[in-house]
This record gives sequence, C-alpha cells and structure tokens, in this order.
Amino acid sequence: MSWELLERTVFRLPYAPPRVRKEPMQVLCVGFPRTGTESLQQALITLGYDYTYHGWDILFEQPLYSDKWVNLARRKFKVCTSDKSILDGDCKITAAEFDEVLGHCTAVTDAAGSVFAAELIEAYPDAKVILNIRRDEDAWYQSVCKTLVGEMNPMLYIMSWFCTEMFWAWHVYWRFLWACQFRAPDGDSRRGICGNGRWIYREHNNMIRGLVPKEKLLEWSVEDGWHPLCKFLGKEVPVEEFPHANTQSGFKGRIDHLMKLWVRKSIRNMMVTLAVVASGGAAIYKLSKAA
Repeated sequence: MSWELLERTVFRLPYAPPRVRKEPMQVLCVGFPRTGTESLQQALITLGYDYTYHGWDILFEQPLYSDKWVNLARRKFKVCTSDKSILDGDCKITAAEFDEVLGHCTAVTDAAGSVFAAELIEAYPDAKVILNIRRDEDAWYQSVCKTLVGEMNPMLYIMSWFCTEMFWAWHVYWRFLWACQFRAPDGDSRRGICGNGRWIYREHNNMIRGLVPKEKLLEWSVEDGWHPLCKFLGKEVPVEEFPHANTQSGFKGRIDHLMKLWVRKSIRNMMVTLAVVASGGAAIYKLSKAA
C-alpha cells in the first residue's frame, strides 16, 4: 500500500477548505528553523502583519492542512513520490496554490518559508524577503540537533499509526519537509539533519542571497532587534522590547504538551485495536472448534 493511498483512506483528515487571499503577501522570512523564527513571527504581528504563518501552525491549526503541505512537498521533491510519471525536471507552485494554505497570511516564516523559499519568492514577487540567520553556525547546528532531531523517537513512529494527528505530524515534518530539505529522500530526517545540516544551511543562505535583489532582501539575526527590521519594512519602532520566544526549553514544552495528548489517544486506540483483534481471534477459534 502506498503512502498516498494511506493518506486518502486510513489517515484521511477532515476537509479543510482552500483559503482565499484578501490581502497581498508582504513578507517572506525564508531562514531555517532555530533562527529566531517565532520571535520574528511575534515581531511581525506586532508590526501589523497579522497573520504571520509559522511552522507551528502546521501542527496546531484547526482544521489541519498537513495533507496539503505534503502534496506541496511532493510537488517540489518529486523523488518522494512513487508516481514516476510526474518527473519532468522542474517545479513551479503558483500563488493560487500557495494561497490554499497561506491565503489568510500577509507574512510567513519557519518551515513553510524555508522549505519552499525559492517557490514562494517566485510566486509572490512583490513581497519583501528576510533571510533570518544565526551568525554562529555551530550554535544553530547544535540547536537543530537538540530540538528537531531530539524529538525523533522510533516508538513515537509506531504509536503514530494509532493516532491521526501524530501520524500527520510525523509524516509532514520528519518524512517530508525535514527529510527532503536536508537531502534524505529515504525519509531518515535524523541522518539528513545531522549528516548534511551544516552545508545545507550555508547552501540555502547563499541561494537566497543570489535569488533576491539586495534592495528587497534583509539579512537579519534576532540579536539585531527592531531597528534594521523596521527600517527595512518602513515601520515605526515599537516601544516594547523585541520578543524572544521559542527557546529550546519552550520548544520542548510545546512538543511535550502535544505528545501527551497524542500518546494518550494512541494508547487508547491501540487498546481498542487489540481488544477487537483478540475478540475476533477468539471468535474464529470457537468457530473452528465447532466445525
């Protein structure tokens, strides 16, 4: 059974209507995760870019649009699909297609912004581009290994087969977005991030520098704070301090909260499944004895 068939049948998500754009996309934050993406999201919301989409939304928003993000990942990283007939050596995702998941947003950051950076830049040519980075590459690498890789537990993969939300969290991120972004088409995100993380980080940042005209690009780190960000966007500097969110401890807390909910649901479904299988096995045994 293919992944596509599993998605459409066993783990099918409730219908999520395509979103409709009412305001233009204005800011694309295309830096990798663990580069101050949530702080940047909160800052942009404070500056009036409401709503600014973050990678958390892929896990938290209701209804879930995870299946649509997987479809977009298949469009870009076609090696991740079993349908070899679509291989044509190119990828073009239109603004209308992005709007189906981002139509309610005027800015985007984190996973969506980095994984689909080149496609978003082409789809929304009038948007300003922020390349959010960590200037200390070692600190960035250690952070992604402790957070993104640290949550990849094989037991959770097994349990995800008994919880739709957990399945899609694993599927959309660790099998598609991170695996493909870090050049692990076999779906082993751990090996991709830890094995390729550094050079892919540098390659991605250099790609953005080459794609975007200097007057439309801001290279920014969270330590830079409000002033360069507001100058670039033509906004007044807020009186409040620049937000600092999603530290490693905060990241773990959010994931732990989700995991508790999902694990509870998974265990319940596992027990129900085992009870059904046991009852069925007992019934078959009795019938066979009677025969």
